[in-house]
Amino acid sequence: MNVDKAKKRIAKQVKKGFHGYPLISLEYFGKTPDTATEVVISFISEENAEPEKQTFASDRDAREDEMIQSTLVKIIERADAKTVAEIEGVSRLG
Repeated sequence: MNVDKAKKRIAKQVKKGFHGYPLISLEYFGKTPDTATEVVISFISEENAEPEKQTFASDRDAREDEMIQSTLVKIIERADAKTVAEIEGVSRLG
């Protein structure tokens, strides 16, 4: 899937806001605010449940990595997520 198409599909899901569970959240991490070298996707099946997390890393910006973005779309679709949330910006790797 084209990286722009994948990013648009994710953004569309995020814009919908909270519609219940299952919930998927995305957070991008990097050494600088300009480049996200990791993305953590968290899956929460129901309220108060422990999140299941998976990390994807890239040697370039993960937000522009076609394979990572396509994989995120597939995970969201397969999880039948009612809510998709995205943490704005790039969090610093610590």
